[in-house]
Amino acid sequence: MADNTKKTFVLDTNVILHDYNCINNFEDNDVVIPIVVLEELDMFKKGNELINLHAREFARMLDKLSGNSLFNGGIKIGEGAGFLKIEINTDFSERMNSAFPTHTPDHRILSVAEKLHFDKKVPNVVLITKDINLRMKAKAVGVMSQDYMNDNVKDIETLTRDVNEITNVPDDVINELYRSPDGIECSKLGVKYEYNDFAILKGTNSSALSYINSDQKRCFRVEKHHAYGIEPRNAEQTFTLSALLNSDIQLVAITGKAGTGKTLLALAAALQQEEQFSKIYLARPIVPLSNKDIGFLPGDVNDKIAPYTQPLFDNLSVIKHKFRQHSKEYIRIEELIKEEKLVIAPLAYIRGRSLSETFFIIDEAQNLTPHEIKTIITRAGEGTKVVFTGDIHQIDSPYLDIKSNGLSYLTDKMKGQKLFAHVNLVKGERSELAELASNLL
Repeated sequence: MADNTKKTFVLDTNVILHDYNCINNFEDNDVVIPIVVLEELDMFKKGNELINLHAREFARMLDKLSGNSLFNGGIKIGEGAGFLKIEINTDFSERMNSAFPTHTPDHRILSVAEKLHFDKKVPNVVLITKDINLRMKAKAVGVMSQDYMNDNVKDIETLTRDVNEITNVPDDVINELYRSPDGIECSKLGVKYEYNDFAILKGTNSSALSYINSDQKRCFRVEKHHAYGIEPRNAEQTFTLSALLNSDIQLVAITGKAGTGKTLLALAAALQQEEQFSKIYLARPIVPLSNKDIGFLPGDVNDKIAPYTQPLFDNLSVIKHKFRQHSKEYIRIEELIKEEKLVIAPLAYIRGRSLSETFFIIDEAQNLTPHEIKTIITRAGEGTKVVFTGDIHQIDSPYLDIKSNGLSYLTDKMKGQKLFAHVNLVKGERSELAELASNLL
């Protein structure tokens, strides 16, 4: 008799492309991979994107796991883990043929799950896929289906909150903060603090912008600074620039809706500190990550990638036009581009380059997976600062959402670390019309 507590997970291709190590995350349950998944992975094995790396790494993992054994009957995944099985029978049942006359790869994967579901010897079959539509199809034919949840963020509210406010702070404490260049003890605020917290302190008759460094257990006043002609327009932008200009903070996440100044502030801070770095890289991912879809765009490769990089050049143009054409700042930007010390490109074109002494800005990071974020950060060498910007409410990837995207994952896992700071920008600064549209439409 089957163990009712044990489950059998059937994996879709997109789960493996999202996390090639996924088969090790199902505890003692069995994992089934339809043969069509291996066929699809074979089509992704060539290329420079992380999605291609995942396809290759998973193939190597299977090869190592199987060794000289056959998959007949399944192979033990590891100590305390279940068995891995390759299902080659994807014949459609009469029920599946009636519902899905076209035998697409998705339907072949679903057919495997449906066949196993009605096999009484196989316990609790669950199709794991990041494709929402395929999950609905599975449930329609009576097969339980779930998203791959291993790297989902549990508490999303702390990532989207407004700027932190500490109220009822005694006025004499705020006045002391203004007078003391060495800050004040955090204990005087009477609240819990973490590394690199930013907060607005409010008293009865006074207020202050503050930065809390819990390593020293002190609170410092945040002053309003400009960066390469760009001045912060609100408290959260002031906090953002403070984090970007702080050499002790090597990793920064900036979230917020369109028009809040995320990319502009990051680029301005990079230019302000360009003498401290050998390179400035500003990149964004091409979505979807496979380059095959941009092939439909007209022109050569530069024409094809131009739509993805143009918003980054637009931000650079805003900064350039803060200065006269013959000013030293304007000329310096031109020199940095000519000398390739300032590089704006799709993320795929920058991967593999040296990331030592680099100010690396990754825009639209909400379209990256947690594993992609990890891969980028772990490549950072000495003297490198990495900045991720994005809007976790505007995700273009069909297999990511507000809880599973890399930017949310990064912010959740890194909070409280002394090398990391996160600021969520709320107020739009483009125009009254843009702000109205962002809030209402």
